[in-house]
Amino acid sequence: MPLVTTKEMFKLAYEGNFAIGAFNVNNMEIVQGIIAAAKEENAPVILQASAGARKYANSIYLKKLVEAAIEESELPIALHLDHGDSFEVCKQCIDDGFSSVMIDGSHLPFEENIALVKKVVDYAHERGVVVEAELGQLAGVEDDVNVSAEDATYTDPTQAVEFVERTGVDSLAIAIGTSHGAYKFKGEAKLDFERLDKITKLLPNFPLVLHGASSVPQEYVEMCNEFGGNIPGAKGVPEEMLREAAKYGVCKINVDTDLRLAMTSAIRKVLAEKPAEFDPRKYLGPGREAIKKIVQHKIKDVFGASGAASKLK
Repeated sequence: MPLVTTKEMFKLAYEGNFAIGAFNVNNMEIVQGIIAAAKEENAPVILQASAGARKYANSIYLKKLVEAAIEESELPIALHLDHGDSFEVCKQCIDDGFSSVMIDGSHLPFEENIALVKKVVDYAHERGVVVEAELGQLAGVEDDVNVSAEDATYTDPTQAVEFVERTGVDSLAIAIGTSHGAYKFKGEAKLDFERLDKITKLLPNFPLVLHGASSVPQEYVEMCNEFGGNIPGAKGVPEEMLREAAKYGVCKINVDTDLRLAMTSAIRKVLAEKPAEFDPRKYLGPGREAIKKIVQHKIKDVFGASGAASKLK
């Protein structure tokens, strides 16, 4: 099975009121952990590479890892560029064989965002690649994306309709209160479901995307801190809110921070308990297993995507 786009994934997810997990990848162990979980749950997945991942691992290595995952698992897998910040970056990934790209012009004025997205859409669609864009800005930090709370803006529902119609984009990342990184809420967690409901009604059958949607499980925060970490006060999006969002047209939910926490906590534990250990396999192995565990939980208990792969083959 070759790489797939997200079109059929999102159609199935929308009709079934569940979400497809989009997991950021940086190395072999992360890819293997995600795919092991997806195989057990028989679920389609989106493997996505950020600017930081492409800089760290090289696009060619990432693509070959994903090709290996497809060959080994025979699952429906999309390879997605996360937060492409220019036409040139998106073009490069399309030319390199990515099946989906995100062009992030959310920091631009409305008309400039539309013009940039339309340019990417025209190039991508001619080559069978789908495009995600963003309207509204999430606060927080993720790789090269850094937006202060003061500069964050929620997505305007009416603007979203115009944006989709004029760009021809395939999916839209919206801002309703999530944020990038491990420190998403200072007080009570809250997502603007009223805004989400309005966007869904104005854009029926159109797939929406949630960025900054890691839940920051406290067990991993505590484990990291117990074994030498220093991440006090980290707080994410409650999982019940993510499950609810899938009922409102959210077909893709991004996960990155949770993977980092799970892997790092497992590695820290090994190195703290066995300080003489220097074989990378002995700590990367548990890190990979931690990735599998959290991804399987997300697919099954949060996103509700278990078994969906059979309907896409």
